[in-house]
Amino acid sequence: MKIILLIPIYNDRESLKKLIENINFEVKDLNSEVSVVVINDASSQQIKDTYQNLENINSFEIINMKENRGHTRCIASGLKYIYEKKEFDYVIPMDGDGEDRPEEIKNFIQLAEQSNDQSIVGERVKRSESLFFKFCYQFHKFLTLAFTGQSIRFGNFTCLSKSTIEKMLKEKATWNSFSGSLKKIEKDLLSIPSIRGTRYFGPSKMSFFNLLKHSLSIISVFRKTVLIRSAFFIVFYILLIKSNASIITSIPLFLLLVMIYSISNLALRENLEELDKSLENIHNIDTIN
Repeated sequence: MKIILLIPIYNDRESLKKLIENINFEVKDLNSEVSVVVINDASSQQIKDTYQNLENINSFEIINMKENRGHTRCIASGLKYIYEKKEFDYVIPMDGDGEDRPEEIKNFIQLAEQSNDQSIVGERVKRSESLFFKFCYQFHKFLTLAFTGQSIRFGNFTCLSKSTIEKMLKEKATWNSFSGSLKKIEKDLLSIPSIRGTRYFGPSKMSFFNLLKHSLSIISVFRKTVLIRSAFFIVFYILLIKSNASIITSIPLFLLLVMIYSISNLALRENLEELDKSLENIHNIDTIN
């Protein structure tokens, strides 16, 4: 089986170097052929480094992009590059900072060998962030479920079959939300438990604002359902508060309208034409030996 690890990176060379060393160690006893494709999202620092331990990695490329386009679009561009340029059976997108643990790669591959071409997601069972962030993450999952009817407990750390990638490259939402797009196009996903690791170097880049944007981006993929459920909520809530209407009791309605406005704006980021042309953003490719 041919597996390609897809790693988006931006200004995190030290973490990438340690991750590659750990990947090389973790895949040494696997029967599968494992390769690595790094998408360098126009980092302002040098990403290319010396890698001494690559004996268990079949090939290693760093795709240097001309313009920074963000984490999700990096993954989308990487999927398109791999689908068009590489031979593979599965692609495993994973963060380059250690938060997606390389020791779980073998779990994906072992299940993929029995999966009959199904894609696999890593469902978070434990996180390493602060109590406040964990609360916000739980609220994000509740909000997504309440307004879309979708339970999405996974991020980028997945194992995607070739057929799933083909579908994602035809879905415009892939340019805006990885997990939202995957949930939209695949109804029968397998899952494995996944523990969120700790960053190798520096603080986590997932701030409260980024988590909020991430949550609303997922919700925007299912905006038709959101609008229908929101309309029912507004009618029900107005009937509930009509005898006690005030500025305070109107706050939930105001917040709901802000959310609808926000997801409508985020939905404008969906763009199949930009996804189709994403490989034009490649500056050059470094092959690491």
